Amino acid sequence: MSAVPAHTDAVPAHPDTVPARADWRDTLREATDLALLGFAVALAALPVLTLAPAVATASAALHDRSVTGAWPDARTSLTRFGRALPAGLAVSAVALAAAALLAADLLALTTGRVPGGGPALALTAVVVAVLLGYAGLVAVAVGRTGGRGWRTAALEVARTCPQRPGTWAAASGVCALAVVLGVLVTPVAVPILGGYALAALHALDARHPVPAPEPS
Repeated sequence: MSAVPAHTDAVPAHPDTVPARADWRDTLREATDLALLGFAVALAALPVLTLAPAVATASAALHDRSVTGAWPDARTSLTRFGRALPAGLAVSAVALAAAALLAADLLALTTGRVPGGGPALALTAVVVAVLLGYAGLVAVAVGRTGGRGWRTAALEVARTCPQRPGTWAAASGVCALAVVLGVLVTPVAVPILGGYALAALHALDARHPVPAPEPS
């Protein structure tokens, strides 16, 4: 008499359980969403000092998208934008002042009004890229707390960036590339680059995330 085959828990995978592969329509939809996100940031940042709250709100939306698979509704985003305004206005002022100083320095080196030549210009460009990468990672960290907590995020990112130099360098490269392309493309495409760059920063940071700061 033949032995009864031993029961096994292994069950052949049903064809319906195999996840569908993303096709070109999914890619196009994602690209369109990021472009619209970039235009929304540009529109919200038109008063200039609202740049930081706009970026924080967009970063929070990207974080929701990565966690839940869906974008937040308009009411949630507007609420976040309003809550981010008080601290965000000061952050915008500081960031814009720093950007103006660095731009003036680069312009002076480029035109030869400041001695140093090529080496000084290259060093300054590297410093600008490093600072942009740091700022980008801060924006990502703020996005994980619903668009608030700038000060805590800045301190936390400053502490952790030296511990993960590869991520910092990659973030700097993303930001520097976005700036270069922003100079080369037509102005209407600049917001699209902004949306893509912020999404790329979130993807980079997801590998070794900075602990989420407490909202302030």
